[in-house]
Amino acid sequence: MNPQTTALVVIDVQRGFVNEHSRNVLPAITHLVKSWRATGAPVVLTRFYNPPGSPYETITGWTRLRTPEEQALVADLAPFVDGAAAVIDKAQASVFTPEGAGVFQASGWSDLVMCGIDTDACVYDSAVAAYQGGYRPWIVTDACASTGGIRYHDAALLLAARNIGPDQLVTSKVVLSRICGTVGEHA
Repeated sequence: MNPQTTALVVIDVQRGFVNEHSRNVLPAITHLVKSWRATGAPVVLTRFYNPPGSPYETITGWTRLRTPEEQALVADLAPFVDGAAAVIDKAQASVFTPEGAGVFQASGWSDLVMCGIDTDACVYDSAVAAYQGGYRPWIVTDACASTGGIRYHDAALLLAARNIGPDQLVTSKVVLSRICGTVGEHA
């Protein structure tokens, strides 16, 4: 992986998505972002919001991620906002909104390394959209989690292996060795 053509996309690591199933992944995500930034390679942060009348509300009855408190990035990621290549706010699962697609198109990046919450929704949808858009998506398996629990996380990784390729699923250790040339332990 080339730091000039590869971006880390940190998907929806927000207070409203942290629960008993997802909280344990926060140290791995923070370590990944810190190590990635140390190389000077670009980081993109995303934040999901759920407006009234959204399909999440009208079809599934889900009304979370409406308040500023729920939409805020977790405290450990706040220091990385100012140095981010982009912060993309989105009302859909995939980061490939018109704004997001424009950021990626203008960047010249070929590879998008993805981590975050939920593996089975926003991470998976973003990886598939990246693949369909001609980018090489990578999912960092130990830096993702599902608020629904491990079975949803595992199901998403199973589908991702089939739909974007099993070699596109990597661990933090592997991705950091490729981008940095070094491997660190989780904080």
